Formats: sequence, structure tokens, C-alpha cells
Amino acid sequence: MQSLAQPALSTLVLLCMTGTVFGLLAFVTKRRAFGDAVVRSRSEFITNLGLTIINSILLVPLFVFPEGALRSAIGSPNVLATSWNSIPDPLIFAAAVLVFDFVVYWRHRLEHTRFFWPFHATHHADTAMHWLSVLRKHPVSKLLSVSVDIALLLLLGVPEWAIGLAGIVRGWWGFFIHADVPWTLGVFGHVLISPAAHRLHHIRDEALMGSNYGNTVTLWDKMFGTYVDPSQYLNCETGIAEGTRGLGGELLRPFEQRYWRRKREEETAEIEPAI
Repeated sequence: MQSLAQPALSTLVLLCMTGTVFGLLAFVTKRRAFGDAVVRSRSEFITNLGLTIINSILLVPLFVFPEGALRSAIGSPNVLATSWNSIPDPLIFAAAVLVFDFVVYWRHRLEHTRFFWPFHATHHADTAMHWLSVLRKHPVSKLLSVSVDIALLLLLGVPEWAIGLAGIVRGWWGFFIHADVPWTLGVFGHVLISPAAHRLHHIRDEALMGSNYGNTVTLWDKMFGTYVDPSQYLNCETGIAEGTRGLGGELLRPFEQRYWRRKREEETAEIEPAI
């Protein structure tokens, strides 16, 4: 029982810390509109909090592996593991961030495919974007990210300290880019994914939603042609056509017939001969 409670407790501590930081940010940036913003996002915030706690409990087995067990299971050639010894620590950290974001980029694009979208749609359902939107994930989608995101880093033998530090940076940046602020970050926004750039990814427009998949850097979006300058879409409307749900509705969302019926209809249209 204690092992089950610990991840939930750790999650609550993290949420208190981040909530304080981003609550102050919201208060400073919104001022008189702060109260209205709280009311507008309240119901979705509660849903996101519930999903966060459920995910932290359901994924307990992934948090209680013996130290080094996951790296051993994936395996890494000794030549890769030892090659990092001759590289300066700042470069190792930079490489860890870039590799981390490379995997996240492609995992995220995978979630926008027809099969995975019903699970990922939960993350896009917020109509009032806020810092906790980053944790609005269906358990299946969360399991996918936890299982995949650091696999390549482990395979390449990247030192665990660099993986951990890159994970912390990515985690906090994820909270930041989901915050309800129209910031493009100026010249830094050409290199780093900004809150405005990520809000554009959450826009209620299926075509533009297929852009800005990166979490931390713009490199991979620019390299693979999915980066869109957010300056013309500041404070855009977010959400999806299917609408937002409460906690139970989001857990059941992937099993709604609309997703699979549409998938079957599209597949049927593809195989039907033209007349």
C-alpha cells in the first residue's frame, strides 16, 4: 500500500510546487482577469488533476524497478556507454536534451495518427489552456510516453545523470509551454518551443494542429517541415471538435464509436474503386 501511495504523494508535491510557480505567473500576467481565468479553467483543471493522480497510481510498476534494471533490459553496447566518458558534461547534457526531444517529437507525431488519436485526443480537449494541461493524458497515452521517451537515450548509453537532468528540464518546460501566456520568446523562439508555438499545436483546427510537435526545441519541427510560426495565431481558440469531457468521459473517450466508425469509413473509402 505504501508503494502505491508514494507516487501519488510525489505527484501532489510536484503539483504544489509547479502550481505555486505558475499560479504566481498567471496572477502577474493576468491581474484583474485572473479570477475569470480561474473560473474558466476550473472544471478542466479538476479533470486534469484527476487524470494526473490516476496515471501516477496506475504506472506504479514503472517507478519501482530496481536501479539500472530498465537500462539492463534495453541493453547498450559497451562501446556506446564508454564513449560518453571523453565528452564534456555540457555537451552530454545538450545531446541528451536533443535526443530526448527527437524521440518525443516522433512519438507525438505517432499519437496524431488515426489509431492513437482516440487516446491522444484527451490531451487536446482543454478549451482553457493552463499549466496542468500538460498532464491531461489518457492512461494509455501516458503509458506510451513513459515507455518510449527515454528508450533511445538508454540504448545509446547516455549517462543517467544527463537523462535525469534532461527529463527535469523537459518536464518544467512542458508546464511552461502549456501556460496561458501569448509569449513567442522573441529571438529565442526560433530555437525553443514557446508557449505561443505550443498553443498553436492545440488550436481548434485539425490542419494547424499538425504542427509544432516538439516539446523543448524547434529543431526537429523545422528539420521535418512541421514548424509553423505562431505570431499570427496568438491566443487562438483551443480544443477539439468532439468537445471536452469530465474525468470519467476522458477515460472512456477512446472507446467512443465516433473515432472507430470514422476510421472504418475512411478505410472503406480508400478501398472502394472510383466510379
